[in-house]
Amino acid sequence: MKKSSRYSLHPGFAREQAYRDNLASRTGKSLEQWVALARKQKLGTVRERIEWLKSKHALTTDYARWVAEECDGGTGAAAYDPDALVNSMFTKKAALVPLYERLLDLGLSVASDVKACPCATIVPLFRKHVFAQLKPTTLTRIDVGFALGDPKKIPAKGRLIETGGFAKKDRITHRIEVTRPGDIDATVERWLKVAYERDA
Repeated sequence: MKKSSRYSLHPGFAREQAYRDNLASRTGKSLEQWVALARKQKLGTVRERIEWLKSKHALTTDYARWVAEECDGGTGAAAYDPDALVNSMFTKKAALVPLYERLLDLGLSVASDVKACPCATIVPLFRKHVFAQLKPTTLTRIDVGFALGDPKKIPAKGRLIETGGFAKKDRITHRIEVTRPGDIDATVERWLKVAYERDA
């Protein structure tokens, strides 16, 4: 990641070293050794590599997928480029960038320990877990999602919309639609703070 980036390493990558250690201790080979071995087979697709690793070497599906994908280039923390992910996310939605930047500023200002960790289609905001997210849903709208829990306890009213996420066991249970600067107001700020506090 660029040192000047406003983004943080996605927490998923924090587990990478543990996976590396487990792979080596359980199989006797490091990730790099498995990748070198798989590349020698000159198999054309990730799926073919996965099947070969599972059938010939009895790797579990997760380890086989990791090795197979790594054969095409870095997939771990070293390859994580959050700025590039955000740029790609807004390639066809450039008009939303000013709204996004204001929302990102607001989200990061909730507390000093808030981290923004972009994925391919959303920018989750973390405390211990995801407590909110920014999603450019359409060409004209960003949805600010909140992890507020059971809608029966925090009913959707006014601009706060239920996502259906609680029933699906998703973190994000509510959202507010943002289509213009005036939508980024005290209501959005309030729910960001409520969601942040719920993740204490």
